[in-house]
Amino acid sequence: MDEARLRALTPAVIGILGRRGADFAAAEDAVQDALVEAVRVWPRDPPQDPKGWLVTVAWRKFLDAARADTARRHREERVEAEPVPGPGEAVDDTLQLYFLCAHPSLTPASAVALTLRAVGGLTTRQIAQAYLVPEATMAQRISRAKRTVAGVRLNRPGDVATVLRVLYLIFNEGYSGDVDLAAEAIRLARQVASKTGHEEAAGLLALMLLHHARRPARTGPDGRLVPLAEQDRGLWNTCLISEGVGILQAALARDRLGEYQAQAAIAALHADAPAAEETDWVQIVEWYDELVRITASPVARLNRAVAVGEADGPRAGLAALAELDPSLPRHTAAAAYLHERAGDPDTAARLYAEAAQSATSLPERGHLTRQAARLNAQRRA
Repeated sequence: MDEARLRALTPAVIGILGRRGADFAAAEDAVQDALVEAVRVWPRDPPQDPKGWLVTVAWRKFLDAARADTARRHREERVEAEPVPGPGEAVDDTLQLYFLCAHPSLTPASAVALTLRAVGGLTTRQIAQAYLVPEATMAQRISRAKRTVAGVRLNRPGDVATVLRVLYLIFNEGYSGDVDLAAEAIRLARQVASKTGHEEAAGLLALMLLHHARRPARTGPDGRLVPLAEQDRGLWNTCLISEGVGILQAALARDRLGEYQAQAAIAALHADAPAAEETDWVQIVEWYDELVRITASPVARLNRAVAVGEADGPRAGLAALAELDPSLPRHTAAAAYLHERAGDPDTAARLYAEAAQSATSLPERGHLTRQAARLNAQRRA
């Protein structure tokens, strides 16, 4: 996007921040910071919704500035009051907001949606994609949640499971979406794990660390998506992997398995393989069996089908995939990959092209398009 078009969006974004409660000067500063970020990020990773991207980033810049200013004033007040020496404050305002938005008066699904929108800064479209529902359905869910808590005092924090679900979805969006929220999700997950001692909080933190460790290898210098099997494992962060594995092992030792621990165990097996061909796919399938047993998640079943294709051969993977709803996100891409491995490049090329049309991110769309083009070129050669 050229600079003139970028600047043209500025007044609308400032207006949106103003309606959210930011004064004009603070809103203007936040938008300027967001524009600087856009100039840095967009040339290699342009967003699908430029205005929504600017609003999200500018609002987070505003919140960061407001929190920093509040923290500064509190420090000055504490110095003036000369408090009795003691342990420092360990309360994080952001984490408190997550717990308060997960209010008991809301269903878990509504609490998660509201928190993602109001505190996490995700758009309704991003939340709908995470839940595999239409955007209009999610908009209605969020509106109902707002009406429910409109007359309720938010003084009763919600449960840990709801907050963990929010952090999980925010991390996933930050890991693969338009806005980088992954580091913030990890920071808050550390606090939840430390404060609660909950084994699933530890499992989620381990999962985040193990996935984040691979992030430097996920894209090439040109911004192209690099599949796991093709990643340079020398770029993986071994310190994060070691920390994540240690946290996971301690959680699993408590023998109270949950979905985040199961996902982390799968990520740990990938991290443990020196090369893609040395991956223990049989054990990964076993962990997916546990994950499906716990969650009955269609996404987990889809990933399991791909793992079965690696462990038992592509025909077995296609058979497992045939039991699932073809409308599942990435179903077509998984089918394309398994057909290619099964020696059917014609079908694989067609499916890669179909999958590219429904991809929700530009890097993923580009990767699938290149896969289709590669197979078509091989056929013509």
